Amino acid sequence: MNLFEGHGNREAKIRYLDGDFQILMPGSYVVCAMTGKHIALDELRYWSVARQEPYADVITSLEAEKRAGALPNQKR
Repeated sequence: MNLFEGHGNREAKIRYLDGDFQILMPGSYVVCAMTGKHIALDELRYWSVARQEPYADVITSLEAEKRAGALPNQKR
């Protein structure tokens, strides 16, 4: 059985780790913290461990880091 089969079209609950994530409650997608876009779990590549948030793409992830003041040499 495929990892994503049988969980319908519902949001998964995820614990974001360094370079990996742990599925706490099965589902087929997570919701981007910045855009609200649904991200299929097999397409999830960007997240913040510190803020425990998923992002749809690298641009959105970078924007979230900027908003959080988390980039080097960035004034808060």
